[in-house]
Amino acid sequence: MGNVTSSRKGDRPLSLPSKDMMAAIAVTRFGLGARPGEIEAAKGDPKGFLAAQIRREGADLPQDSGETSADRFRQMRDFQQQRKKERDQKDGQAERAAANAQIFKDAQRALRDKVGADFLARARLATHTDAAFRERWALFWANHFTVSATKQITSVLIGPFEREAIRPNVFGSFETLLVASSTHPAMLTYLDQAQSIGPDSRAAGFATRRGKGKAGLNENLAREILELHTVGVDAGYSQADVTEFARALTGFSIGRDAEDRPGQFVFRGAAHEPGARTVMGRHYGQQGMKQGLAVLSDLAAHPHTARHVCGKIARHFVSDAPPSSLTERLERRWMQTGGDLAKVAQTLIDSPEAWDPVPAKFKTPYEYTLSTWRLIGAEPSAIERLAPILTGLGQKPFSAPSPKGWPEDAQTWAAPDALIKRMQWAQGFAAVVADRTDPNALAAEALGARLTPAVAKAISRAETRREAFALLVMSPEFQRR
Repeated sequence: MGNVTSSRKGDRPLSLPSKDMMAAIAVTRFGLGARPGEIEAAKGDPKGFLAAQIRREGADLPQDSGETSADRFRQMRDFQQQRKKERDQKDGQAERAAANAQIFKDAQRALRDKVGADFLARARLATHTDAAFRERWALFWANHFTVSATKQITSVLIGPFEREAIRPNVFGSFETLLVASSTHPAMLTYLDQAQSIGPDSRAAGFATRRGKGKAGLNENLAREILELHTVGVDAGYSQADVTEFARALTGFSIGRDAEDRPGQFVFRGAAHEPGARTVMGRHYGQQGMKQGLAVLSDLAAHPHTARHVCGKIARHFVSDAPPSSLTERLERRWMQTGGDLAKVAQTLIDSPEAWDPVPAKFKTPYEYTLSTWRLIGAEPSAIERLAPILTGLGQKPFSAPSPKGWPEDAQTWAAPDALIKRMQWAQGFAAVVADRTDPNALAAEALGARLTPAVAKAISRAETRREAFALLVMSPEFQRR
């Protein structure tokens, strides 16, 4: 019998499952699916197995090129200049035009390859890491602060964004993570903040005098920080709050030349909207860059931010409709610690609701394919072996459909057509790897105490190893966590 732990789920206490079951949950729910021997390694102390993965220095970094956002920004600038050369060729310069066109195509391919290499490195880390809870925690925050490859300039910055802004800060303070993500060039390009200019700023006046029209305020970043990254739509803010926040953020931009820190965050005082601001009832004096940072600091500490983000954590790790007692416990810890993400992660591990044996979360295509590779102790060998799979399953690499990030609910990923595509991929994967496996042993390694008698019987009675493997990875127990 498990230990009885008090909880505010109605009036009845929650009991923890056996250690064998907890070990399976630690690896398959908190982690990314079991690698060979991983569930066995977690059995001695399932909670301790997870807690040991929390570390102040942040999440692991993929073994990629290591290029910085500044490196990529310069490469993109060179690419754009080459494209301009190609377009500016005059008639009669056919030979030079052809040469420039080839240079442009080569540069475009090189940038595309870098984006693919970034994603492959991230996927390989996820398939071989022995700290999968730490990696899942990092992936949660990368999706919370989504930047997407829907823009070419942003696509080459996503890998550096995760390395520079997200991964080092996922077990620090939420405010630090919020500021790092909000001021990174990837976010500034994705949400058009780099072009935002205060209507009454010196830069706007200069543009008007030069006959370039009235410079514009862009509200995208301010709106998404409020709606998605911090307080959420239920916090009661108004359109006026969005506009005032956008004015406070004017001047947050990206360096563009050698004397201006190219590809790095810069504050352009000339573009900042002068004057005091009021956002969600709080007054902010004219402080230049400090004005925007002060708003971010207050949003990070706002009770609605704790409620909004802790609700997302509970939904990601436990259930599409998590117990209110879990969300409230995470929220209290958040407020007690000032948004200390390491302590919030520990509270998640310590919460009995997170250890409910019923698997309630349906894996996204990325989680599903990763867990299948982890199952056999392997990793994708090339982006060409991974990207088409994920795209076909509806989760194109680095291409979340909106700033909301990828959805995580079962309704999105368990539709009949989506399940058919999974089955087709599972059968193809089984045809390649299953003959080298023992399906019965593999099922025990993959699910541990979560392996039900029905699934075990179906696998043992399968006519071929390929059929058995496909049955395992298409079982509800494997597809849910």
